[in-house]
Formats: sequence, structure tokens, C-alpha cells
Amino acid sequence: MIHHTPLVASQSLSSLVGADLRLKPENLQVTGSFKIRGALNKVAAVRQSEPTVQTVVTASSGNHGQAVAWAARHFGLSAHVVVPKTAPAIKVAAARAFGADVEFCGTRSRERLDRARELARINGYVFIPPYDDPAIMSGQGTIGLEILDEWPDVDVVVAPIGGGGLISGIATAIKETRPHVRVIGVEPTGAAKAWQSRRSARRVELPTTESIADGLITLSLGHLTHPIIEQYVDDLVTVSDEEIKEAFWLLLTRTKLVVEPSGAVSVAALLSRRLVLDPKTRVVAVLSGGNVDPAVVSTLSAH
Repeated sequence: MIHHTPLVASQSLSSLVGADLRLKPENLQVTGSFKIRGALNKVAAVRQSEPTVQTVVTASSGNHGQAVAWAARHFGLSAHVVVPKTAPAIKVAAARAFGADVEFCGTRSRERLDRARELARINGYVFIPPYDDPAIMSGQGTIGLEILDEWPDVDVVVAPIGGGGLISGIATAIKETRPHVRVIGVEPTGAAKAWQSRRSARRVELPTTESIADGLITLSLGHLTHPIIEQYVDDLVTVSDEEIKEAFWLLLTRTKLVVEPSGAVSVAALLSRRLVLDPKTRVVAVLSGGNVDPAVVSTLSAH
């Protein structure tokens, strides 16, 4: 049901980043992103604990919404997905194709989260959080377990940070199993909520965020994900939109992988050489998704 995505080696990219690099292509996952891992785990738990439930509701910038729609359909449930008015058309179309009712609400994560919770309260739906939930994080953590299983000698794992569910799950799985493996989180410069939180020694909510990495522009980390990131993530790196575009282009041309900007930030961080590595360092870069609008591909390719 869930793909065990393979680790993909690239001599070309390894040379460019100065390390022994392998890619974890979650763009090849069911629904086109890692999100199905957590969504399926959470909806399965809901189905078991609340057998009379008929509808689940969530808030999403796109990938989590289509993952919840897929998981709900799998368990014979209805899904209602609240997305921002700026949600990529390809992600909205996919959620609808999986049977979800899609509602547009505002442009900020807090607006759609509040709306989804309101719908749950009024209609008796069960709310499926996008990241700040133990079952969601546990599902995403299977990525970390797969990495360790396939490459036991890995030294460093690099992953994107949006709300923090992905890296919290990965970091917990890795650090609880092999604590010497370094876990590095990457954010867009225009949405550096984890970096700012660590610098301020508290969970920070940014006033605004902006980046081509639309899946990573939440205003804050979750109440649950923030302390996990502080405990288990060794370092945080930010990358510019220009660096993300360069990583997208290199992934497309050197590995033939179509990765959305949010998924390319891990490679962007490695290409920036901000991390201290050597040619023998064994590194995995998590490519979190590939649901990119064809029009955006054209724009990024032109870059």
C-alpha cells in the first residue's frame, strides 16, 4: 500500500555536494508525497477508535489534503479538505480526484486550521491534523526506519521543515535507533520558523511567510513538533528561493526526478555547502514530494 521508496545514488550530485549522497524520493510515493504515511496511519487509528465516524476533515496547503482524501477513500470514509486560496491547482485537483470535498479559505495556515476545526465541531467530523499529532509523526517516521534499514552506515539525514511533522518523525526514529546519525532540518529563508525558534529559545510564530516552497510556509512549528525538533534535530539550515530553483533544476536534469520546490530544499542545502561534509560522509537527502504544477515546472526550468 505504502511504497518503500528506494535510496537513489547520483554520482553527479555527490560530486557537486562533496559527499556520498543518496536521495530518498518520496515524490514517487502514493499521492506523490510523504504525507500519505502519516495520513493513512492517523485515519486508520480513527477508524479503529471511532467506528461510527463517516467524515474526516483537514486543513492543508495541498499534499496532506490529497493524502487524507486517499486514506479516507481507502477506509470507506468521506473527506472534507480546507485549502488556501493560493493552493496549487494540481494539488486541489488530486484531492477532488480522490473523492474529497474541497473548500477554499484564506491564505494563512491558521485560517484554514480554524475553519477545519469549526467544521469538525459543527458537523461531527473528525479532524485530521496536518502535522501536530503523534500518529501523523509516527507515520512519517517510517521514512527514517527505511533509511536505516537500507543504509545502516548513513552519517547524515537532511529533511525539509514545514510544520515539523516530517522531520519530527524521522528524527525520532533515527535518534532512538542510532543516536550518532546527524539529522539536519532545512527551511526556506522566507519561512524560517524553526531557525527563528531555536535562535529565540522558544516557539516563534512568524507574522508572514513567503517562498516558492508552498508546502513549507506555515507560520509556526506545532506545539508537539517544536520540542521534538529541539531535542533531536542537530542543525537547522535556511535556503533562498534561488537556491531551491537551482536544486530543482539539477534534480530534474541530473537524476530525471520531478520534485516540487518544497521537496528540493534538502538538496539545495547540500549544494550551498553550508554543512561541513567530506567526500566519505554518507548523506541522505529526503525529497518530500513531487506534486508540482506543470506551469511551475516551466518557470523553474527556464531558470
